[in-house]
Amino acid sequence: MDRHELGAATWTKSSYSDDNGGNCIEVAPGFPGVVPVRDSKDPRGPVLMVSSDGWSSFVAAVNGGELTA
Repeated sequence: MDRHELGAATWTKSSYSDDNGGNCIEVAPGFPGVVPVRDSKDPRGPVLMVSSDGWSSFVAAVNGGELTA
């Protein structure tokens, strides 16, 4: 996947993101097999590509209270 494909992505800010400018991530659903993740404060910065299975496991752990801050 290249930056051009990500440039056309629709990014969604996490509901867990902080309104005060901290702890903000965005994801771009719709890419087969991967979930692009970026820091919403730096939209031109690096993008972490997480496998769809890995992302699903992460979200399940967050929703299940398995991860602590």
